Amino acid sequence: MCTSIAMRNDSLYFGRNMDIACSFGEHVVITPRNYPFRFRFAGTLDSHYAIIGMASIAENYPLYAEAANETGLCIAGLNFPDNACYSDKESPDKFNIAVFELIPWILGKCSCVSEAVALLEKTNVTSHPFSREIQPASLHWHIADKNRSVVLEIMKDGMHIYDNPADVLTNNPPFDFHMTNLSQYANLTVTVPENKLCRQTGAVPFGKGFGSHGLPGDFSPASRFVKSAYLLANSVSGNDESENISQFFHLLESVAVVNGSIEVHSDLPYYTTYSCCVNADKGTYYFRTYWNSRISSVSMTEENITGTDLIIYPIRQTQDIDRLN
Repeated sequence: MCTSIAMRNDSLYFGRNMDIACSFGEHVVITPRNYPFRFRFAGTLDSHYAIIGMASIAENYPLYAEAANETGLCIAGLNFPDNACYSDKESPDKFNIAVFELIPWILGKCSCVSEAVALLEKTNVTSHPFSREIQPASLHWHIADKNRSVVLEIMKDGMHIYDNPADVLTNNPPFDFHMTNLSQYANLTVTVPENKLCRQTGAVPFGKGFGSHGLPGDFSPASRFVKSAYLLANSVSGNDESENISQFFHLLESVAVVNGSIEVHSDLPYYTTYSCCVNADKGTYYFRTYWNSRISSVSMTEENITGTDLIIYPIRQTQDIDRLN
C-alpha cells in the first residue's frame, strides 16, 4: 500500500506513508556526491547529485524507498502488485537500469521532472534482482519537483508517464483510473452545502463538515487517493517551516493505517510503519515512526555531501515523550 503527497507552499514538501507488513531494515541515508553508483549495465556513476531518503543498506548499497536530491527532485516508489511488469532482457538502444537502481539513476543525474522524463524515455527498466535474497519489488513511482508531479508506471504494454495534477499517489489500479475516479467526488466542498434535495422542508445541516459528506474513509488505494487529493487541495498553512511540516504530517495521518485495522496474514501486523516529509528546497528530511510519533529530522546541509561514504542515521522505534512533571 502507501500514500505519497507533494505539497507546495513556500517550498516543495514531499513525502509518504510506508504501509507494510514488516520493517525492511530502513535508515535515513545520505548518499554524497562522490559515492560511486555501480550500475549492472550502465557503468559507474562516480559523481552525481547528493541524495537523502529512507533506505535499507545491502552490500554498502542504498536501496531507497523514497528520496530527494540536492536540486529538489523527489521520488517515491509505491506498491503496484499485479500491474508492474519490467523487461526481462536488455535493450540495445536504451540505458538498461535494474528496477532497484531506478531512484539513484534518476536522482543522481536529473535536477527536475522534465529532465527525469527525458531520461526515462531513454531508459529500459529491467527485472534483474539485487541478489537472490532481494528480488525486484512491484512498484510505480511518484516523481515531483517545485513545479510539477508525474507518475511512472511500467506495465505489460510498456512505460507510461502521466502528469499528476492531483499531486498524490496510492496503489492499484493504474493511475488513469484514479484520475477518472476523482470525477465521482466533484461535488465535495469545504463550504456549507445548500439544500437542493427538497427546499420546502427547510432542512439545514445539523453539524459541521457536511460539504465533504461521501468522502471515503476506508484504507483501499482508491479511497486513500480521493481523500488525500481532497485534503491536499484544501490544505491551509502559512510559510513557517514548522507549520508546513506539521500540516504535512496531518495530511499523511489522515490516511495512515492503524495497527490491527488491516489483516494481510494472520501472523503479521500491517500498518503505517513510518511517515516522512522532505523540504526539497532545503534538503531536510523529517520522519516519524509508528512507535515513536515525535518528528525527527536529518539535514543534508549539515553533512559533507562531497564525500564518498554513505552517511547513515538509525531510526528510533521507542516512543519519545516530553514529560512535563
